[in-house]
Amino acid sequence: MSENEYMLCHRIMQQSAGCVGFGLFVVSCYAVNVMAEIIEGRQPVLETLRSGREVNRVLLARDGERGGIVAEITSLARRRGIPFEFVDRRALDRLATTASHQGVLAYAAAHAYYKLEDLLLISQRKGETPLYCMVDGLEDPHNLGAILRTADAAGVHGIIIRNRREVGLTSVVAKASAGAIEYVPVARVSNINQAIETLKKNDVWVVGIETCGKVPFDKIDFTLPTAIVVGGEGSGVSDLVRKKCDTLAYVPMAGRISSLNASVAAALVMYEAFRQRHR
Repeated sequence: MSENEYMLCHRIMQQSAGCVGFGLFVVSCYAVNVMAEIIEGRQPVLETLRSGREVNRVLLARDGERGGIVAEITSLARRRGIPFEFVDRRALDRLATTASHQGVLAYAAAHAYYKLEDLLLISQRKGETPLYCMVDGLEDPHNLGAILRTADAAGVHGIIIRNRREVGLTSVVAKASAGAIEYVPVARVSNINQAIETLKKNDVWVVGIETCGKVPFDKIDFTLPTAIVVGGEGSGVSDLVRKKCDTLAYVPMAGRISSLNASVAAALVMYEAFRQRHR
C-alpha cells in the first residue's frame, strides 16, 4: 500500500461523521455516509479472519513479532487469498483509531465478494448472454464506484477485480457507486490471467480496451458472451493480460489527450454492448 493510499484512508477517517467504539478494537466509521469498518488488534483481526468475513487487506507492523497470533493471521490470510503486508508502524499509528492496534489492522470489505464461478452462474440463471467487466490494476475507488454504477445500468452480470494492487470494495467505492454496489456482483480473483482462462473455457470472448487496439470498440460483436477488460489509470491493461485477450479494441478520439478516464472508457464500451443487445 502506497503512502498516498495511507493518507487517503486517514482522510476518510478524519472526515467521518461519527465513530462508535466496540471495546477498544472494532470501530465503525461513518465515512461519507457509508459504514466502513477497521478491525484493530491481534485477536480481533484473527477472529475476523476465522469467521469468514470479507476482508480487503491486513496490515502488520514491520518491527512487530512474526510468530504466535501474527503467524496465524498471515497463514489464514494467505489461505483465504487476502492481501497482507508488513508496513512501518508509524503508518499504522496514523490509520488506527485507538492506541491499541498491537501492530495489526484489517480493513473489512464494504460488501461481500463473489467467486468467479458465481458470476458465470448468474447469467445462466437469468437466461442471458454473459457480459462481464474486468478491471486490471484500477486504484481509484471513485473509478471503481462509477464502473459499478454504469454496469448496473447496462445490465452487466458482474465485475472482476484482482486482490492485489487494486482497489477493493471500500466505503468510498460504495458511495461513488450510488448504491449499485448492492446490485452488481464483484468477484475478486488472485490471478487475473487464470480468470481469463476460466472465462475462455466457458466460451466467453475477452476484449481488451487499449489505445493500441486493432479495431474501434463499436465494431466488436458484443452480442456474443463477452468480458470487457479495462486497465488502470496510469498503465492501462498490463502486458500479460493484453496478450491473454482474444482481441484488443480502442476508443476513437479526436482530441490531443491520448486516453480517457478508466471509468469513462468502461462506460462507453458497456453501453455499446447494451445498445447491440437491445436493438
